[in-house]
Amino acid sequence: MPELPEVETVKTGLSKAWIGKTIDEIILRRDNLRYPFPENFANRLAGQRIVDIRRRAKYMLIDTDGELVFLSHLGMSGKYTIFSAEQVADYDLSVPDEQSAFGTRTGFDGRHDHMEIRFTDGSISVYTDPRRFGIVKLFHRAEETVEPLLEVLGPEPFDEWNSTIAAAKCRGKRSPIKTTLLDQKFVVGVGNIYACEALHNAGISPTKLAAKLVTKTGKPTKALENLVDEVKVVLNKAIAAGGSTLNDFADVDGNLGYFSHHFTIYGREDQPCLKADCSGTVERIVQSNRSTFWCPRCQK
Repeated sequence: MPELPEVETVKTGLSKAWIGKTIDEIILRRDNLRYPFPENFANRLAGQRIVDIRRRAKYMLIDTDGELVFLSHLGMSGKYTIFSAEQVADYDLSVPDEQSAFGTRTGFDGRHDHMEIRFTDGSISVYTDPRRFGIVKLFHRAEETVEPLLEVLGPEPFDEWNSTIAAAKCRGKRSPIKTTLLDQKFVVGVGNIYACEALHNAGISPTKLAAKLVTKTGKPTKALENLVDEVKVVLNKAIAAGGSTLNDFADVDGNLGYFSHHFTIYGREDQPCLKADCSGTVERIVQSNRSTFWCPRCQK
């Protein structure tokens, strides 16, 4: 599943391609993704100009000049492919709306091109989602604070999130710190890969109880301070590199992310630990049905 860095990469690409453009029409080729498309979704967005694109956790929030917010979540395998007006001219748009003309570029012969956004300047963006776990919602900007998908989210891992805030959440918490990091109420966007990487960099065992990273007075330990710093470092590196290459992620230009080539621990079971002066071997355990990779020698 695309995590925060992947979504940030897509958001950046869509911002360059969409902001300032007006939607001419939206073609929907099925009634639902993970959930049904919002009622009158295409009609409500037709004629709206996109003024901004934001990210909250793994959700993209597309703002229009009519105070509407078009929420998009990529699910397990969703992606947007952008076609400029010049590129669109190379495709046969005379095919019925039920059939995608862009399958040679989007893949699967276009069978999974479930949503097509056509702009008044002639450019087109296609949303492809083979597994159909993506989410699309539409609401008025004034309703954003009470949108169920958003109101339960914890702080972003940048901005004002720090070890003091993390300590307040960890105090008395009996779950392992790895599981805690994946809790979107604790902090958003730290997916399985990035949790493993941050814990390894900080030298913290993924099985250590979260409460052990807080002093008796409720202050963060040095280890928790280091972990918060490493979370930010790992995520920033991943954003700079364009996200993580797993099986499905691609940015809006069709380029796979390449941060996976820089992993120091994730996916390296039975291989030597890459930390200097560590002779340990990477092991794999399962926590909350997710694979955790760690080095028992240097992570305590």
